[in-house]
Amino acid sequence: MNLSTFARVRLTQAPTALEFLPNLTRLLEGPNLYIKRDDNTGLALGGNKTRKLEFLIGDALAQGATHIVTQGATQSNHVRQTIAAANKFALKSTVLLEERVTGAHADYYSNGNVLLDQIFGATIETRPSGLDMNNELVAVAERLRNAGEKPYLIPGGGSNAIGALGYVVSAQEIIAQSNDLGLRVDHVVHATGSTGTQAGLVVGFQGSNSHIPVLGISVRAPKERQEENVRKLARQTWDLLGIRGELPPDSVAANSDYVGGGYGVPTEGMIEAVQLLARHEGILLDPVYSGKGFAGLLDLIRKGYFRKGENIVFVHTGGAVGLFGYRSVLAPQAAF
Repeated sequence: MNLSTFARVRLTQAPTALEFLPNLTRLLEGPNLYIKRDDNTGLALGGNKTRKLEFLIGDALAQGATHIVTQGATQSNHVRQTIAAANKFALKSTVLLEERVTGAHADYYSNGNVLLDQIFGATIETRPSGLDMNNELVAVAERLRNAGEKPYLIPGGGSNAIGALGYVVSAQEIIAQSNDLGLRVDHVVHATGSTGTQAGLVVGFQGSNSHIPVLGISVRAPKERQEENVRKLARQTWDLLGIRGELPPDSVAANSDYVGGGYGVPTEGMIEAVQLLARHEGILLDPVYSGKGFAGLLDLIRKGYFRKGENIVFVHTGGAVGLFGYRSVLAPQAAF
């Protein structure tokens, strides 16, 4: 895999740490737990999208773009990081926020990522739930083109084959770090949504012949659809890199048992996961992605899915900024 042939900018403070979680490992009496700290990638308070944006912004600049256009849910971590990345390279940005979660507390619509989007200074437009957001992006791009701009469209989550290259890089980091530690990684677990992170990790591990299994805990789609979406993007990324042979179809695995009431809808498991990791390891998860992903990991450990003595790496995809949009759920009582 020759990643040096792709246009790329440097945004990530890498390598991010691979940390052991001693307190939770003892508490759960199961596998040895490690965490890949991609919440600390450095751009705009960090998160997994920064890795993808290295290649996406690089491609945009190579094409002479003047204006970045992307979309996400109201509390999108991707949108926050995309605006910041565009600002670093003097690119304008227009973002579409889909009202995907209904009936949320007022904080959800004005705090957390939304506040930072406004501070970063993008043009923000909202869309009701249920629209084809890719079509909405195309329409905005046409409008900007007519106004003399050269737009570059980034899909939700930065999840296309170019963006997924960022998580091929992350897989290579995990391999190098585990080798340095003399650590055999038995499983990598993370929250999976728009599929780019999982597709990149799968390609990175399979393409390097390390064959470390990846389990995505879905935050939105049912298992069959999530796996098919990941598999499709992983194959596109595999082909983009020109890797010989075919991606093994069984290398993609997702679990959708922890979605709860839907995308962005809190669950008891998510609340427990956020509190448990904060109170035992001093690390903050987010309420939409890593919180549900870690909730799934906890439940699977308790059910014996992972064996005692195995080494599990949880990839923290960031998003703690979103906690400020969920105060009514996570800390409903005023402290004073």
